[in-house]
Amino acid sequence: MKKNVRSGGDVYRLFLDSTRRFFSKVTGLIQEQFNKNIYTRILFTNVTAFVVALLAMSFLAGLMVRQVTYAQAEQELLRKAKRVNYALLQQVNPAGEAGGEDQKRQELLKFLADTFDARITIFDLEGTILGTSAEQEVVPGSKVEERFVKTIAAGETAATRSVDRETGQLVFNALVPMGKEDEAIGFGILLEAKPASLDLALSKTRLYLVVGGMIILVVIIILSVYLAMHISRPISRLATTVAEISRGGDVSIEEDPLDEINTLAGQLKKLALRHQLILAESRRTEEERARLFAEISHELRTPLTTVQGFVEAIRDGIVQDTPLRERYLDTIYTQTLHMARLVDDLLALSRLESGNFTVEKVPLDLVALAQGVAVSMEAAARERGTSILFEKKADRARVLGDADRMEQIIRNLLKNAIAATEKGTIRVRVAARQGEEAVLTIEDNGIGIAPEDLPHIWERFYQARNRPDAKGSGLGLVIVKKLVQLQGGKIDVASRLGEGTTFTITFPLLDQSG
Repeated sequence: MKKNVRSGGDVYRLFLDSTRRFFSKVTGLIQEQFNKNIYTRILFTNVTAFVVALLAMSFLAGLMVRQVTYAQAEQELLRKAKRVNYALLQQVNPAGEAGGEDQKRQELLKFLADTFDARITIFDLEGTILGTSAEQEVVPGSKVEERFVKTIAAGETAATRSVDRETGQLVFNALVPMGKEDEAIGFGILLEAKPASLDLALSKTRLYLVVGGMIILVVIIILSVYLAMHISRPISRLATTVAEISRGGDVSIEEDPLDEINTLAGQLKKLALRHQLILAESRRTEEERARLFAEISHELRTPLTTVQGFVEAIRDGIVQDTPLRERYLDTIYTQTLHMARLVDDLLALSRLESGNFTVEKVPLDLVALAQGVAVSMEAAARERGTSILFEKKADRARVLGDADRMEQIIRNLLKNAIAATEKGTIRVRVAARQGEEAVLTIEDNGIGIAPEDLPHIWERFYQARNRPDAKGSGLGLVIVKKLVQLQGGKIDVASRLGEGTTFTITFPLLDQSG
């Protein structure tokens, strides 16, 4: 016996575990499908919300319809009871005390019961049943319920509901005093009706609600599918567009009726444009870096080859003549200085182009600064038989800039002018133009620059072909231009081959009253 009980408990636990696993699996599957994409989420949400709303509406609607229907049935039964009272008043002795009228009253009760589809009972103030339309169902001396007697004794009419103890069926009751209104109350009339037709009507109402709800559910599903597709389709297109953009493709985004999608598409267009700009800048940077490495290799290869050849000649003892050895060593030293300058200029240019280079802008007098640099360069100019003339067109030209970088700009331009001018004149001029700009001009009457070379002088490692000695790194003018731009200035050049070159630099002029 205990073994059988234990086996039954095991089966029960196994059933519970299986049921729990089944529901867990179903719940997980539903949750997975719900979170799969926007399409399924909209569909699941709308259908679930509608089903819940339909159930709640069906319950509330059924409750309201039942209450309204029952109230109407009670009022209708009460009107029937009053009509029964009126019909019974036509008898001489409605209480049935005269034996000749007892049969008439019984026949009248049956007729009225058949007419109104209700059971009719007449009782006195003690509750004793005096007559009923279902005489065969009532034992002589039976009484009605005490609550009915109290209602009639109070002279009131009432419509109530009760449940048949035997069948459990709902029963409607209508109570009215028997007799005229101005007479004393001695009897009561009770009508009892079992609303089979009402239950059928309520069942039909529920059926209509269910059928209507199913039709609406189908419509909701169709609308949800359309809405989900209408929302998810442009998002899928945008996702495809993003994939194309990530692969570097050039795509166009179509307009959509939804404002949110258009907003997202607009932001995506900006992102795509920015992505394309970044890619273009990256490609340009890579090309620039590759070209820079090639240019650096080219610029370093020549001096390194020269140094290597001279060193090998000296090391192998090929050069025995002391003056020749000294000349070789001077060349090696010169090429070493050239490579050092090249490396220094490369480092300076790298800092300028990286964006990490900053200048300290303070008010300074461009007249005094340019004059000081010109004086310091006079000795180097005299070695070339050239003179430097400083011309001051304004007593003071205050600008905002970095004094060290300003001096570097002027010094580099003067070095180039000295290298290009032999037994000539270099003019350094500072003027104020219309009280808004300070103008620095460095003019020489040297060899000048050929027209085909002039557009390329701002390029890295570029050197004019008419230069008699190419000892520079080819980076000086590039550095000068970037330093000028960092300090808010502009630089221009004008040159004629064989006549000379003029560099003009302009800076915003500070308020002279300060």
